[in-house]
Amino acid sequence: MARYAPGEAREWALDSLTGCAGCVQPTFTADLAGLNEEAIRHDVRIEKEHGMSAVLLVSESGTTQEEMRRFVEIVADEAGDDLVTILQASQPTLADTLASVEHAATAGVDLVMPSYPLYFNPPSVDDVFHFTKAVADASDLGVIIFAMDQWNFGRLHAAGFPLSLLTRMVEEIPGVVAIKNEVGGPGVGGIAAVFEALRDRVVVTDPLEFNAPAWIANYGMRFMGTSNYECMGPAVPRMLRLLSDKATWDEGMELYWRLHPVRKANAAVCTPLVAGSGLVPRMHWKYQGWLMGYNGGPIRQPHMRVSAAQMATLRSAAVAAGLPVTADDDELFYAGRNPR
Repeated sequence: MARYAPGEAREWALDSLTGCAGCVQPTFTADLAGLNEEAIRHDVRIEKEHGMSAVLLVSESGTTQEEMRRFVEIVADEAGDDLVTILQASQPTLADTLASVEHAATAGVDLVMPSYPLYFNPPSVDDVFHFTKAVADASDLGVIIFAMDQWNFGRLHAAGFPLSLLTRMVEEIPGVVAIKNEVGGPGVGGIAAVFEALRDRVVVTDPLEFNAPAWIANYGMRFMGTSNYECMGPAVPRMLRLLSDKATWDEGMELYWRLHPVRKANAAVCTPLVAGSGLVPRMHWKYQGWLMGYNGGPIRQPHMRVSAAQMATLRSAAVAAGLPVTADDDELFYAGRNPR
């Protein structure tokens, strides 16, 4: 059943889009010939157990278009009414992106977060606007704008994704319901400017959990996503809840600092430039999730290899943070908890 009527996505999001949105990646069979459905369903169930309110359906794990459609159907079915589902619309062309969004709308997905294709090299911010509007117009799904400075739009504006463009999207694209706000690094000046200007008009979130205290305290941020919260098991949703209530703020900050070893390990191992090639380190994320009870198991290339030394760093950090780390040997990560 739809969570909102056509044309009411923004109103619904401002009222109901709260909590944490983690990431569900496809898992493949051992021979990499197809999807491992039970492994995928296992991960969705653990997302629920860990207190996530939403999940991103990750499309950067080597799926074919047909496999991605099936993956979307599996996740939406297993999520049911318990999790808001967000399609990562990250396809090679605009036409493929539109087809993916149209299918997701029929499969019961709740929201869409478009990426910009590798060969999308817009000559102006107008072109970015029109690409985004085309995605929004493809369905009645609400759209989360992924506003970051790594799309190579920095040649158009120093922020990488200017506030003026975001404001125009909010004003002229009714389907825009939220902004994933990673504007203008280094520093948080650009992020703060987006909160200041647009937080009352759409949901604005900084997905980086280590910034959460600042935005909760100053702008009342109620939703965080999408990111690798699986690396901390159930801790990030709990931290958000504690920080969101003045009566439990101090308890939330105690948890914040208890998790700091994981942040340091992520900075050393899991940033794209450290992990290699500027790619999102999906295999590293998948290993971190496996430590917390998620499935683990195969994804397809191209992805960076996670080394034994990196595994040791990530495991020891999770242990130091007091997280419920599996005692299983790292060798079992490669097959996953539901091998097929």
